Amino acid sequence: MAKSPVLDPYGRPVDRKALTEEIAAASFGSVRSPVSGYPGDGLDPVRLANILRAADQGDPVQYLELAETIEERDLHYLGVVGTRKRAVSQLPATVTTRGTTAAEKKHADAFRDWLTRDELQGELFDILDAVGKGYSFTEIIWEHADGMTVPQRLEWRDPRWFRFQRKDLRTPVMLNEGGQEEPLPAYKFIFAPIKAKSGLPVRGGLARPAAWAWMFKAFTQRDWAIFTQTYGQPIRVGKYGPGTSEEEKDTLYHAVVNIAGDCAAIMPDSMMMEFIEAQNISGSVDLYERRADWLDKQTSKAVLGQTSTTDAVTGGLGSGKEHRQVQEDIETADAGLLAGVLNQMLVRPFVDLNFGPQKRYPQLKLARPEAEDLKAWTEAAKPWVEVGLQVSEKEVLAKLGLSAPKSGERILGKPPETPPQPGMQPGAGNGNTPESIFKGGFIPGTGIQGRCRPAVRTALYGRFFGGVANCGSDRPPGAGSRPGGGRDAGSD
Repeated sequence: MAKSPVLDPYGRPVDRKALTEEIAAASFGSVRSPVSGYPGDGLDPVRLANILRAADQGDPVQYLELAETIEERDLHYLGVVGTRKRAVSQLPATVTTRGTTAAEKKHADAFRDWLTRDELQGELFDILDAVGKGYSFTEIIWEHADGMTVPQRLEWRDPRWFRFQRKDLRTPVMLNEGGQEEPLPAYKFIFAPIKAKSGLPVRGGLARPAAWAWMFKAFTQRDWAIFTQTYGQPIRVGKYGPGTSEEEKDTLYHAVVNIAGDCAAIMPDSMMMEFIEAQNISGSVDLYERRADWLDKQTSKAVLGQTSTTDAVTGGLGSGKEHRQVQEDIETADAGLLAGVLNQMLVRPFVDLNFGPQKRYPQLKLARPEAEDLKAWTEAAKPWVEVGLQVSEKEVLAKLGLSAPKSGERILGKPPETPPQPGMQPGAGNGNTPESIFKGGFIPGTGIQGRCRPAVRTALYGRFFGGVANCGSDRPPGAGSRPGGGRDAGSD
């Protein structure tokens, strides 16, 4: 009987042979060319609006190229986007079993073994290219090894080589060698939409609003450079007297021009050169700097949600710790979105290809370990332990990250108090019989078995029975009834 094919969540059969082949690699002379354009050259508001409008209508090539250009040319944007991506890509990855059966635990263990790879952090960083562009595509190159079908590597693919179906601009398709749109093969790609806002994937990337800030900052930097070149250096004025020949004028002119580059020139004694510095230019310089800084802060707010971790601004409401908490909230949200994508497009294919479709699948989680205030926990637990609450020592050691000492190891810390020894004399106090009297069991002849010192025995027997106890005789169980129908001292 032929084995039934594996179907992906969309009902498409999986071609196991095609899983090991690269079907979206770059190649010259095709639509998947690695050569990129530079639409950011000479960008103005009209061209930027046309680029974004074309992306909204299903042609995102220039928008994606512009997003790449902004990362390369804007150091601030590169820094904040890189910070956001690295914060998530280096989070610890854990795999949990959603079920309780042995088979479900086996599935989780198999994927957990594959997950321990040095390349994983770099692959997650590439998948998080979706933070800037709004979405990313990663091809899964599978391999058959030791009876298992596992991903050999995860390869980032240029999103320019993919499109969205025109009917909804949401369903991703790939371009073949001839430029025709084709459905994505089953279990071959990780399509990761990580959007900064609700809406179409192509309109959800941070590069879209950052493009406006980058363009306006480019205008400011250009004007700043012109201003600096014009007024940052003093104006050189050469003066010549009456009767100066044209040759002498040329000599003076060349001296004035060259003095700016190498600060050295020659001229006749009859000629004079003055340096005239511009006055009150500091205000104009501050204007350009403040505008560029303001645009950078808006970019920080869009990418990181705050400015305190990127700009040296301290004090005031909402600074410092509060800004860091905002960044952690964004990190947690990105990690949750990425984990959801990987559970659907990597964990599920892994299990289906090796163990068949399941009702429950292992769950991948990307999260920073929660830091617990051990001091506060200790201060809260100590009073309860002192009044008799029984706490597992093993649990306390695990919470503190400590291990139980082994036999023969040197032990640090205060030793436990020595418990009371049997046979100790009653101490001064309320006159009650000390607990140590009962450590050896009941004394013979009174229903209290065990050995005791005569003085203690006499006092104890006299208190309960009005006589002298006899330690030398052992009474059988049940023979310790008190005269007159009373109960044994050891019975309750």
